[in-house]
Amino acid sequence: MLENRVYNFSAGPSMLPESVLTKIQGELLNYNGSGMSILEMSHRSKTYQEVFDATEAAFRRVMKIPDNYKILFLQGGATLQFASIPLNLMKTGKADYIVTGSFAKKAAAEAKKYGDVHIAATGEAENFTRIPRQEELNLRPDADYVHICFNNTIYGTHWDYIPDTGNVPLVADMSSCILSEEVDVSKFGMIYAGAQKNIAPAGLTIVIIREDLAGYANEKIPVVMDYATLIKNDSMYNTPSTFPIYVCKLVLEWIEELGGISELEKINKAKAKELYDFLDSSKMFVNPVSAESRSLMNVTFKTESDDLNAEFVKAAAAEGLLTLKGHRAVGGMRASIYNAMPREGVTKLVKFMADFEKKNG
Repeated sequence: MLENRVYNFSAGPSMLPESVLTKIQGELLNYNGSGMSILEMSHRSKTYQEVFDATEAAFRRVMKIPDNYKILFLQGGATLQFASIPLNLMKTGKADYIVTGSFAKKAAAEAKKYGDVHIAATGEAENFTRIPRQEELNLRPDADYVHICFNNTIYGTHWDYIPDTGNVPLVADMSSCILSEEVDVSKFGMIYAGAQKNIAPAGLTIVIIREDLAGYANEKIPVVMDYATLIKNDSMYNTPSTFPIYVCKLVLEWIEELGGISELEKINKAKAKELYDFLDSSKMFVNPVSAESRSLMNVTFKTESDDLNAEFVKAAAAEGLLTLKGHRAVGGMRASIYNAMPREGVTKLVKFMADFEKKNG
C-alpha cells in the first residue's frame, strides 16, 4: 500500500485502484511520448482518439455489451439523465418508476415534469429496507419504459433479480454498482451510471443504450441531451470529459488483469460477506436491510445510540478508516466497499468494529 494511504469508505467520489493511480502518476506529464499531459490534449487529436476508442472497446469486452447497444461518454452525472431519459424515451408520454430509494425518487419526480409517471412500487413506507418482489410490481404494458435504481447507495439495498417488464424497455441507474458484478446487458433497454463510484473521477457519465430507443426525443430537448445526436457524434458533440475517460480506460484494463467482472464479483461477494457476517453476529451493530436485498457495494449499519455512532466514526477515522458516517437520511454508518476497496480494508474495519464493541458493549 502506498505510504500514508487510508481506507476511504466514501460513497463517492471513492477509491481508485492503487495501480491505476500509479500509472496515472507516471504518465501525467508526458502521455505516451506525446510531450504533453493527457490533461492538456485536444479531444480531436489522433493520440486522444486512440484513448477514446480503446476505452469504448474495453467497456464492450468487460461488460459483454452487444453490438446493437451504443456507449456514450457524457457529462452532468446521473442526475442530468433523470431529465434526459423522459425527454428521449417518452414516445407516448407514459413511464413506470419503481422507487427504492432517494435517487429513484428524485428520478421519478424529474420525469413527472415531462409526462405521465406511474409509481409501480415503492418501499418508502418501510424506509427502503428491501427491494419489492416481482409480484408486487404494478407495471403498465403500454408504458414507454420502466425505470429502476439497481443499487441504492444511501439505503444499502440492491436488486437481487432483474424485474420482468415484458416488452417494455427496462432502464437502470447503476451508478453505485456498475462493473461490480456480471449483468446481462441485453435484459435492459438502457443502463446509465455516474463514474465517480466504480469507474473514474467525478465528471463522467456512462450511458449504454439499445440503438433502436434513440431518435424519439422531445422536439424541445437541449441538443446536448439528445441521444441520437450524441450517438451520431460519438459522444463528441461538445468536448467530453477527457481525463475521466482516460482513467476509465485504465480501470477497465485493471479489471481485465484481475480476470474480468466474474473474478471481481467473487472478490466483492467475499468482502461483503465478511462484513455482513460480523454484523449478523454483533450485539451492538445492526444492519436494517432484508437479507435478499443487501448491497455488495454499500453496507449500512448503526448502534442504538447516535452518540455512540458519532464516537465510532471519530475513532475509526483515527485508525485510517475514513468517511464511514451514514447519510443524513438514515444516520448511523455506511461502508462503501466498491471495486477498488481491497479486502484488507474490510478486514481492518471488521477488526476495529469487534474491538469497539468489546470496549463499549
